[in-house]
Amino acid sequence: MSAETLTKPRPRPGPGTARKPERAPKTIIALCLLIGLASHGWNMFRYPLYLTDEGIYMEQAWSVLREGKLSPYTYFYDHAPMGWLAIAGWVSVLPGGFSAFGNAINTGRVLMLIVHLASVLLMFEIIRRFTGSKAAAFLATFVFNLSPLGVYYQRQVLLDNLMMFWILLGLYLLARRDGRIVTAMGAGFCFGLALVTKENALFVLPGCAYLLHRTIKEQPNRRFGVSFWWFAALAPVIGYLLFAQIKNELFPENFNFSLGATTPGDHVSLLYTVWWQLHRNSSSSNGLSFTYLLHASWLFKDRYILIGGVVATVLTLLSGRRNKRLRPPMLACALMAFGYAFYLSRSALLDFYIAPMVPLFALNLGMFFGWLTRRTGQGGAAVLVACILVPLLVMPGGFLVKYNAKGELEFSDAYRLPLTQLQEQQVAWIKQNIPTTARLIIDDDVWVALHDSNPPYRYAHSHYKATSDPDVRDKVFHSSWENVDYVVMSNKMRDALQRGGETWIIEAIDQHGQTVWQATRGDVSLSIVKIGNTS
Repeated sequence: MSAETLTKPRPRPGPGTARKPERAPKTIIALCLLIGLASHGWNMFRYPLYLTDEGIYMEQAWSVLREGKLSPYTYFYDHAPMGWLAIAGWVSVLPGGFSAFGNAINTGRVLMLIVHLASVLLMFEIIRRFTGSKAAAFLATFVFNLSPLGVYYQRQVLLDNLMMFWILLGLYLLARRDGRIVTAMGAGFCFGLALVTKENALFVLPGCAYLLHRTIKEQPNRRFGVSFWWFAALAPVIGYLLFAQIKNELFPENFNFSLGATTPGDHVSLLYTVWWQLHRNSSSSNGLSFTYLLHASWLFKDRYILIGGVVATVLTLLSGRRNKRLRPPMLACALMAFGYAFYLSRSALLDFYIAPMVPLFALNLGMFFGWLTRRTGQGGAAVLVACILVPLLVMPGGFLVKYNAKGELEFSDAYRLPLTQLQEQQVAWIKQNIPTTARLIIDDDVWVALHDSNPPYRYAHSHYKATSDPDVRDKVFHSSWENVDYVVMSNKMRDALQRGGETWIIEAIDQHGQTVWQATRGDVSLSIVKIGNTS
């Protein structure tokens, strides 16, 4: 080897060049995981209330394991099944099955806790590998762990949480920048799994595609990397389409895409459902508007992450344009947040649709502070992070404490209220007082608790299916109160009945019903209504 070779300066790595990162700070990562375990694990079986959609995904996982089907009712392709297939896989390895942690939704929430901790680790590494700042990575995961909005929705068994895990895993693989084709392929496959977990992932595609292009731009095998990323991303989607085609459920009957009904013709259709969902908005469906949820729910739960997240995203976008090295990840994170925000502003919404914005905002916050550390140094960044986090922890209305109605300081609801005890009492009363042969209209949050019991309540059906699924509406209840024995009312279920136009159930309750059990705590009210003269 010549002296010239030994003294020749090594070229500086570009944004897409593989580099060996510093060793991961195990102590800081362990602290982040411990904070996530405490914030999301403490009281998670008691708060928040079991959600209808939690029950839906658990009952679909139950159907996969008990019946070998994707749904106990007609599966009409409202969501791709990867989410509840993952839940079914989790339940299948537990000794107690759906009751391993007391009941089905608790068992699903333990999986959500594991998914959250894995997401914390991925987020920390994404920020650290792209920015080189441990302080920025800690800040992002701290906000991700303790945001009241995040704690509320990420405890729940939601497809959105699983979707974001796959997106974060794909981003982490791109952040490795090791120049390997298999890494790019794995990142693409993760994004494909996110798409077949929940189709909303499509709105973060522009950011992911931009990051892919820029991170492997200078690799000699970049064409293969991009091609295999797209191939792997599309593979799960194509598999889903083939599944529908094999069942002759890809196209609607006679190619009828009229929006007059959810399932026109004599069979369901994947493409029709996609077409129907694309035309949903808050004025034409049962969903709520962005403005209403922003003021009535989201800002009330956590105004800091929403306001601070928007500011951080804008700053990330502006700062990324001025920094060549950090431009790809900063602009990608900003694009992902803006893309998903566009979806929220245009679609008919349920309140938990906001859940993916918490990790997206946290990513942007971490990226922006990573950019700041390159100007202020790690020490200055650590001081700045402390100045932000300490007030959020200790001031009333922040992440951990609040004033109650008496003006007394107390922990936030997430860490002390035992709301789900009411739902457990409701199920216990049913099993003690109602025969298993009774015909029940219920909400989905108690579906698995009744169907997975011994003996099961075979005639307990979701109120939505009792009015929309012909197999239940016409063959079990015949849209008549005379074929109903009890209506099990969840919290605000009456509002759902009214929004959904489920008038015959409302008439059965109002004109032929008698309340035989009721429990109330604060603004939460559950009841059981006996219909007609049941023996």
